Parts: sequence; C-alpha cells; structure tokens
Amino acid sequence: MRLLILPMIILLLFNGVIDFYIYRLIKSKTWKRVHLIASVLLAVYLIVSISIPRRNGSDQQLQSVMWLLFIYLSIYIPKILCVIVALFGEIPRLWHRHRWKVMTAAGVIVAVVTFVAMWWGALINRHNIDVIEQTFEFENLPPSFDGYKIALFSDFHVGSYGNDTTFVADAVDKINSLNTDAIMFLGDIVNRQTDELIPFVSPLSRLKAPDGVMAVLGNHDYGDYRDWPSAEARKANNEALYRLFDKMGWDLICNQTRYLTRGTDSIAVIGVENCGDPPFSVYGSLRKSYDKSFNTDAFKILLTHNPSHWAHEVCYHDTIKIDLTFSGHTHAMQISTTIGGKRYSPAAFRYPNWGGRYDDGNGRILYVNIGIGTVGLPMRIGATPEITLVTLRRKKQ
Repeated sequence: MRLLILPMIILLLFNGVIDFYIYRLIKSKTWKRVHLIASVLLAVYLIVSISIPRRNGSDQQLQSVMWLLFIYLSIYIPKILCVIVALFGEIPRLWHRHRWKVMTAAGVIVAVVTFVAMWWGALINRHNIDVIEQTFEFENLPPSFDGYKIALFSDFHVGSYGNDTTFVADAVDKINSLNTDAIMFLGDIVNRQTDELIPFVSPLSRLKAPDGVMAVLGNHDYGDYRDWPSAEARKANNEALYRLFDKMGWDLICNQTRYLTRGTDSIAVIGVENCGDPPFSVYGSLRKSYDKSFNTDAFKILLTHNPSHWAHEVCYHDTIKIDLTFSGHTHAMQISTTIGGKRYSPAAFRYPNWGGRYDDGNGRILYVNIGIGTVGLPMRIGATPEITLVTLRRKKQ
C-alpha cells in the first residue's frame, strides 16, 4: 500500500489540473458547482478503489477493483483527451487573439467517442470472439502433416469472470466447432491463484481434438501476483494447478517435448515454461525442453508464452532451429485498430512482436495470439478476443 501512495498523489494532482482547466471552460455557475462536487467525489472514489486489497484480497475484491478503476478511467481518459484537444484552441492567444472555441466542441466530441468506445469494449467487444485463420508453409513439413490444423488460444485469465462460465463455455464451443487436429493453449489460465480455475474445469474439460489439448504456463500461472503466507502455500497452489490441468485432460508441457505422429512422420512440439524479459520471472529453458534424441533437422513447433523469448533465443539462432513458434502474453494491450489493412496497438511500444505473424527471413516464423480474456481493465477496444485457426502446409518445391 505504501508504494501506491506517491503514484496516487501524483495522479490526483494531475487529474486536479485537468479538472481545473475544464472548470475554467464551463460558463454556467450551476455546472461549475456540479463539476466541482463530481471532481471531489471522484477523487475520494479513486482513493477507496486503490485501497482495496488486490494481492491478498478475494477474487471478488479483485474483480471489484478492476471495475472500479475502469469506471474511474472511463471518465478521466475522455476528460484528458478533451483537454488536450481544447488546448489547441489556446494557440491564437500567442498572438493576442481570441481562442478557437470550436476546439472545445471538438474536445467534447472526442471525449464522448472515447467514453462510448471504452464501454463498448467492456460490455460488448470483450465477448465477441474472433476466429483468425492463418496458413503457414514449410519445405520441411512432413508430407503426412500437409493440411494439419491447430486451434490456438491464450491468456484466458478466468479469474476475471468470477463464477460465470458463460463466456468460457462459448469459447470452448467455438474452438470445438473448428474440428482441428490439435488444440494448443499458450499460458495465463488464471490471474493470481489456482482457485480461480475451479469453476471452469467442467467447461474447459469439454475441449476435444484427435491429438488432444497441449498447454504451457504463463507469468500469471505461478502465483507471482499474490502474497503467500509461506513458500509451502505457494508450492501447494502451483501443484493444485497441475492437478486441475490433468483433470481437464490437458497435456501441460513444462520444459519438455511432445511428438505428433502421422504414420512414419512426426513433428516435435516443445513446451517451455515462462521465458521473457523483466519484470517477468524466468522459469523455462529451451535447452532443457528440447529432446536431443529427436532429429535436429526435423520440423519443430515451440509453445512459449512471451514472444520476447522468440526474439531473444529463437530468431536468427541456429543452435536449435525452431520452425514455428506460438506465443501470447501481450493482449495487444487490449487496444488495437486497423488502418489501411495494417494493425496498430500501443503494445508495439513495449513489444516489437505484439500480435500476428512475424518472420525472421531465415525460415523461422512467430505467431502471437492476442489472447481471449482480459486482465487489469475489463475491456477490449478493437483487440477482439482471438482464437487462431492454423493450417500447416508443405511448400511445393
């Protein structure tokens, strides 16, 4: 809590400046008074929201904090954008002329659009599952795997749904309807602890494919985001997660290699525990995961939660040549847009490989699934929940 006091004070001061500028723009004395009272109440609201325990509180408390902060931000982000636009109206004053009042109106429009977009993302779009079809061609793909289909999904964060299994059940039905050969999950099944998964074991157990459901862990799956009374309690939490994966019938691959076979042909599926960049803990090892008895030149798929792992250890590296890597983790920061056929997201400032397909030019391909759930803010603006339908093709020579 002490660590949050300074950021909270800075945020309150910043928002106070925003509110003061808006106060000056308002002409009606009645609306000035209403705005002042609302600003004070929102400041109190923020203090109360941040004071609710997150690491030690219940799942219901965590959901409450998510929604409380979202409500607050859905008011202040539009306000900030409104002020930024309105400030352009002050430019003529540099030459002692009247401000452009039209910029105030434009700021109000931007604020309203932003507010609507945020609530649309929270109430509607975060439940609109999108199936993205991707075809990958490789010269070294074994002939028997030509046309092999995989359903990818990632970052479910089931704790964000409490005990409501509706969305999870819908996602399961959509994945099963794709009739793929295999299903692969790319990590972050929970937010903080294993108990979150219990209400969802039944619907997730319905996922079926001929070659089963394979999964790896993400940074949220190790209990790193909760304060535990002891190391033994955290260990028990993690062991309980392994048992639930087994109960669901999912093959959890922890620094190991699995094989998919078709007749005399086979490909390796390497599952690495969480690897990435700070501040996320590293639990995985590609070298430990790879079965050295497998043919070095054979086709290999890597499941690794954080796409930074591909950039650091797979891309341009020949020690263990990985043909195809699947990752998740970024969520596209739950905000994206498409302009001129190209996708944009604030996640690009943090992750060069934040969503979609990436090639290193030497035959290695990374695909980043932007996830199906939400964490932090319960919204998705443009970054629609994703299931990826992958088709493997043997490239004609």
